[in-house]
Amino acid sequence: MGLRFIFMLTRNDKTVEDAELHLKTALAAGVHHIGFKDVGLPVARLKKLNGSIRAGGATSYLEVVSLDKASEVASAKAALEIGVDILLGGTNVDAVLPVLHGSGMRYYPFPGRIEGHPSVLAGSIDDVVASAEALVARDGVHGLDLLAYRSAENVTGLMAAVCAAVDKPVIMAGSIASREQIGIVRRSGAAGFTIGTAALDGDYAADSPELEMQLRSIQRDVAGVNKHLSPYRPQNLDQSFATFTETWSPRVVGQVNNMMIKLAKYEGEYVWHHHEAEDKLFFVHKGSLMMKFRDRDEIVKEGEFIIVPHGVEHCPVALGGTCEVMLMEPASTVNINKAPEGRPLADLASI
Repeated sequence: MGLRFIFMLTRNDKTVEDAELHLKTALAAGVHHIGFKDVGLPVARLKKLNGSIRAGGATSYLEVVSLDKASEVASAKAALEIGVDILLGGTNVDAVLPVLHGSGMRYYPFPGRIEGHPSVLAGSIDDVVASAEALVARDGVHGLDLLAYRSAENVTGLMAAVCAAVDKPVIMAGSIASREQIGIVRRSGAAGFTIGTAALDGDYAADSPELEMQLRSIQRDVAGVNKHLSPYRPQNLDQSFATFTETWSPRVVGQVNNMMIKLAKYEGEYVWHHHEAEDKLFFVHKGSLMMKFRDRDEIVKEGEFIIVPHGVEHCPVALGGTCEVMLMEPASTVNINKAPEGRPLADLASI
């Protein structure tokens, strides 16, 4: 699916007081991955929040910001009680793994040395890479939560080095607030990234600081860097057919997987032929078409279509003047001209 965007209902490493309100906005905007921190709201509210995330069809995340072992173990136990899908963060892996054992919860701890609150990533790139390699070698560690944009090192180099060194997914965290940064994260090989404060404060580079627009802009930019944006616009058949006059010379207007969509104008009778391996659909947009088979003739009127299976001999005939036909056929289909010798038509024009 490409790079994953995780919206965090957090500001300055705390779950925000109005998290439930922001969650409704996120779900309405179609956000599929939503998380919160282990501090800021009581466990009972976090449990209800998680239930709402799951009910909305999204994957839930809890990120641990506690630095001491006892607090982190307590947060891991709370994560189990809350029922989140993925536990992010934390540094006391030896203490947390036994808590999570057998639960099925996925665990992405912080690599490197984490300091302060809000948390920052200390140490050199080599130090962080070494930590990352040691963590992913542990059973029960499913990926990493890298505080890349809270490091004093070269962030681009750090992300690329960690992703290259490990064979498990890496989530990037920190201060991401533009499509350019998302693109850098994507090129690093990361599996995803988190944004919280930037979206809640309206700091992401969008047309509006309102949260809904912030989230929609982030998702648009993620789709763009993932190359998941559609280049296609609606096409009008009348206008498309008006762009050419030649008959029996199909024009390519699109492709769906291996299926080509073509437009053709027919006049008079074509030639008898068949296709060895390709089925073909004829949809009559205007006019009337007679499809001659060896055992019968079928009349296809405006708004109707007929399928000709591969291997079946057929001969299309336009009735009463020009017939406009939309064709659907595999890309391997060879179109032939109307001449008796049936020469293949190469390099069909596109509309």
